[in-house]
Amino acid sequence: MAGNYIWYELLTSDPDAAVKFYGTVIGWTCQDSGQKEMDYRQWRMGEAFVGGLMAMPPGATNTGMRPSWLGYINVDNLEASLAGITKAGGHVHMPPTEVPGVGRFAMVDDPQGALFYVMTPIGEGKSTSFSPGTSGHGGWNELHSSDGEAAITFYSAQFGWKQTEAMDMGPMGKYRLFNAGSGNAIGGMMTDSNFPHPAWLYYFCVDDIDAALARVTAAGGTLLFGPSEVPGGAWIINALDPQGAMFALVGPKR
Repeated sequence: MAGNYIWYELLTSDPDAAVKFYGTVIGWTCQDSGQKEMDYRQWRMGEAFVGGLMAMPPGATNTGMRPSWLGYINVDNLEASLAGITKAGGHVHMPPTEVPGVGRFAMVDDPQGALFYVMTPIGEGKSTSFSPGTSGHGGWNELHSSDGEAAITFYSAQFGWKQTEAMDMGPMGKYRLFNAGSGNAIGGMMTDSNFPHPAWLYYFCVDDIDAALARVTAAGGTLLFGPSEVPGGAWIINALDPQGAMFALVGPKR
């Protein structure tokens, strides 16, 4: 369905180390995608594919790029989506690229500079990458922006997202929950001057937040925030993997 998250991808400085880290922390396995022209690997949770993994392009660190997670948003027409994004002040960082048998995608940013992908997939299969409450799958998508109000306006216009609630966070302003046009919220966005730069933060589901935190630190990750309880009774942490990519986990306390 257009407007939903359908894939998550880690760009990292050390794919082999990342495979070991996330396998320990989340329980993912990783397999080669079979793309002859590049080393692209796929995360799996059991039999379900959740996302991908690849090395950052050579010389990327010289341009300021850092290891990071990026999400893919489903769009019906890639060219029309790119035209709308650029007209609204976003930028195209990677031109349309085709993956045979999978679809076409491009890397873009919003007007505040947060990177993400847009993709027009092919085929009839339904993505389960974002499946809140399912261990090892995406559970929440959170934008840390320099202008949360402008951000919700931008994404709503581009993808049909709707603000479902605006929670008052005091000096930090409003935390705006949004859905993909209908149904339950799929994420939130806020103005966050403490974040290093505007970026999306992706939460992956775990069965026990305390046990997961212990695995993060034992495997060489760094805790940034939490554990903290969120509305609904779940608990979250924000962390860095050993290569410096920021990620988050969400789950219950046992």
